[in-house]
Amino acid sequence: MSDLAGRVALVTGASRGLGLATARALAAAGAKVAVTDLTAPEDLAHEIGGIARAQDVTSEADWAATMDWVKAAAGGLDILVNNAGLWLFKPITETTLDDWRRLHSVNVEGVFLGTRAAIPLLAERAHLWRGGTAIVNLSSVAGLQGAAGASCYNSTKGAVRLFTKGCAVELAGARIRVNSVHPGVIDTDMGRKLVDDFAAAQGAGNNEMLAQVSAMHPLGHLGEPRNVADAVVFLASDRAAFTTGSELVVDGGLHAG
Repeated sequence: MSDLAGRVALVTGASRGLGLATARALAAAGAKVAVTDLTAPEDLAHEIGGIARAQDVTSEADWAATMDWVKAAAGGLDILVNNAGLWLFKPITETTLDDWRRLHSVNVEGVFLGTRAAIPLLAERAHLWRGGTAIVNLSSVAGLQGAAGASCYNSTKGAVRLFTKGCAVELAGARIRVNSVHPGVIDTDMGRKLVDDFAAAQGAGNNEMLAQVSAMHPLGHLGEPRNVADAVVFLASDRAAFTTGSELVVDGGLHAG
């Protein structure tokens, strides 16, 4: 598959989970992929023929340096995937202000800073592609519905959802499409941590809770990272040329039930 041949993509939080799967899928679709995380994912970059850099997505200066790096190393940017994120499971009465600020700093401010920093590079190359250039923001089904114990996380992912829509309208004239992806529970380290947290809160065994969480999805199982990665590749490609401001839900029917 070469839907993204000639394009440069940047994926944050690429060391594991959805970021790792997305970087691999973008490379398989033909893109040159730049990957970042708190520790540079050098092994991944070597595997997919990309480039890697350490990055703190909460740092405005680091975002500016990352854009300079991508421009110098790859010639520009066509696709930004704001994937880096944190999970928190705590009752609101036990959530500290530091918890709140830390989660919003990564999950919301990181998306804002990345989007703002990438706009000049994305605008430069938007004329090259039928569907323009693309930003894909990782939200969650938790950005569409609430969950007890996840109110802080709900807040961050809901913010990403509406920030995406506002940017889509604002950047349409520059031919930069902006969409969000909303996974259900995916079989990653973060997804397993969610299951463990739910089990601890309910005094259930982990295997029992895994069965319950799987059954919450009408399709009857957790999602796989590649399911989300495929959605990102679609939104980044010209196949989604008339798609902006949308929310692509990849949740096995969880939100529909």
